[in-house]
Amino acid sequence: MRGKCGLFHTSYASETRFFQSGFQKLSLGLFLVLLLCSPFFLSNYQVSMLNMINIAVIGAVALNLLTGCCGQISLGHGAFIGVGAYTTGICTLAGWPFFAALLFGGLVTAVVGMLFGIPSLRLKGIYLAIATLAAQLILSYVFLHWTSVTGGAIGMGLDAPVILGMSLDNDAKMFYLTFGVAAASVLLVANILRTRHGRAFVAIRDFHQSAESVGINLFAYKLQAFAVSSFLAGIAGGLWAHYTMYITPEQFDIMLSIQYLAIIIIGGLGSVLGSIFGAVFVTLLPEFLGVLAQWAGSFFPNISMYFLALREGIFGLILVLFLIFEPEGLAHRWRLIKAYWKLYPFAH
Repeated sequence: MRGKCGLFHTSYASETRFFQSGFQKLSLGLFLVLLLCSPFFLSNYQVSMLNMINIAVIGAVALNLLTGCCGQISLGHGAFIGVGAYTTGICTLAGWPFFAALLFGGLVTAVVGMLFGIPSLRLKGIYLAIATLAAQLILSYVFLHWTSVTGGAIGMGLDAPVILGMSLDNDAKMFYLTFGVAAASVLLVANILRTRHGRAFVAIRDFHQSAESVGINLFAYKLQAFAVSSFLAGIAGGLWAHYTMYITPEQFDIMLSIQYLAIIIIGGLGSVLGSIFGAVFVTLLPEFLGVLAQWAGSFFPNISMYFLALREGIFGLILVLFLIFEPEGLAHRWRLIKAYWKLYPFAH
């Protein structure tokens, strides 16, 4: 009897397929069905957390494409999300259809991202990080002081998105919008990484001189990475603005940029799946700490107050522990778990 076990690839196309087995397709299909049905059995608060995770996934895959795959460190991601949020909000207040405003917000953010990405030809590493930090500071100043457009410190109130005459005015309706856009963003980035552009991004990240010696135009590909990343960041900002229905400059400060860097580090640099894991982890971490504080408060009455005060410190400690004990992120841990069950019950 002849047969085969394991995975055997006879072409590059076979090796780069999204799903290597039918079991993976079935598992993902069942998970997606469960996720799409979740608004029917989850509370409004739990669905709102899913919405925040979906938006975080879009921003995370965008930054992971730029930083994790192309090696261009960005400390201005939070400001780019803000550009998309304000642009989309201004357009919808002017009467634009929601999807047109959302795409325009992404395009404007892409242009802004490319503008601040121009120094990437000359700068790299910590020097590029400082240049993008300047972008964060400049854009934050614009959000705060261009009062006639952004509303300044008071902020800008927005309406719920209206699509084909239907107002998405509750968490369940917004879930299907944010989930659809998040799924499209993940597929877009995953497909880009399978193309020659994605391979060029990785080559630039690994060693830019070798990439240039084989004919890769460093400037063009770096700008492309900034454009795609900023476009998706703008899309995430537009969704966030219309989900929260109120935006202020404080929402898009340097802490948001650091938070997104933490997401891709915890999830796994250069991994699309890691971006999803990181977004879920960082979004749910405050909820977990809140539950832990309540539980500890039953034994030590005043400890919940200290927990809330130390929340940022605990977040930083977790990030340091990930860098020390799991530098490749949750995506690497997931690969190890899958490898273990492939061999189970055999040890080798």
